[in-house]
Amino acid sequence: MTQQHSLGVAVVGTGRMGADHVRRISEVTSGAHVAAVVDLDTDRAKAIADGLEGCAAYGDFAEAMASPDVDAVLIASPGPAHEATLLAAFAHDLPVLCEKPLTPDAPSALRVLRAEQALGHRRVQVGFMRRYDREYGRLKSLLDSGELGRPLMLHNRHRNPASAPGFTSAMLVNYSVTHEMDVTRWLLGQEITSVTVLCPRPSANAPEGLADPQFVVFETDGGTLVDVEIYVNSRLGYQVQAEAVCENGTARIGEDHGLFVSSDGRWGGTVTPGFVERFEDAYDRQVQAWVDATRRGEVTGPSAWDGYAVAAICEAGVRAQTEGGPVEVQLVERPALYR
Repeated sequence: MTQQHSLGVAVVGTGRMGADHVRRISEVTSGAHVAAVVDLDTDRAKAIADGLEGCAAYGDFAEAMASPDVDAVLIASPGPAHEATLLAAFAHDLPVLCEKPLTPDAPSALRVLRAEQALGHRRVQVGFMRRYDREYGRLKSLLDSGELGRPLMLHNRHRNPASAPGFTSAMLVNYSVTHEMDVTRWLLGQEITSVTVLCPRPSANAPEGLADPQFVVFETDGGTLVDVEIYVNSRLGYQVQAEAVCENGTARIGEDHGLFVSSDGRWGGTVTPGFVERFEDAYDRQVQAWVDATRRGEVTGPSAWDGYAVAAICEAGVRAQTEGGPVEVQLVERPALYR
């Protein structure tokens, strides 16, 4: 593919994230255009496609991938649909940006991993967008430099204003702490070996039956201890913060030091309302990096191995919720394709 060619992207799933990616590719990303949108709700897909020049609407992802106008696929459908969509993309040898999770569980993620290995080359980038956040990027560069010495502990706070209807205790691990799982592995360059989940008395803000907040602890193969406070009904807004405690100093990100006002005996600022607003720039940078790499004939960013590893960590985390911890993370040997 030449650099002059505009990448024709099929966006699979046109819900909140899918629609936002359609907007992003159409209005923000350079070198790409939306060639197809796919959704079981064909009326919704058609309504979106009608507003984009040269875009076709489909109810079936395999049909969209067979189109000569489609060069790559962005998967933003619900997690249980990812495996079938990924395997269809492999059948056409199409590059894919797959929103997390890669798949909802470790066995299905392993099937995807093995199918990609059978191709003999990488095709998947998993949408762990925090790797493209500027603050996380600066923290990664600092840790990699060794300036502060070896990381000893990593503290994380992950707070949402309110949980969606039907949100379960397991979803705190499977849908929220997944980001800390990936960013821990990326920041430290270490694998998570065990998970412990501790639950205080639930907040009065939490719906009946939801264990919220939770305190999650990771141990790594590099000897670093990592904790995550996950609180999805904090009512205060959306906060993601991290602090690395190293041998010779600490580094902290996510403080939201924007405009602070002092007036009438009070001082303060605002808290980001949601994850889209907090990580909008990271999403933009992630999609642009994927498009640029695809046009060069490369696949970069979080791999199918990263998606599988996080699925396995989630599995241990959900077991730790019910069995007590620590629960060991079970991983297959890392294939050569992902080393």
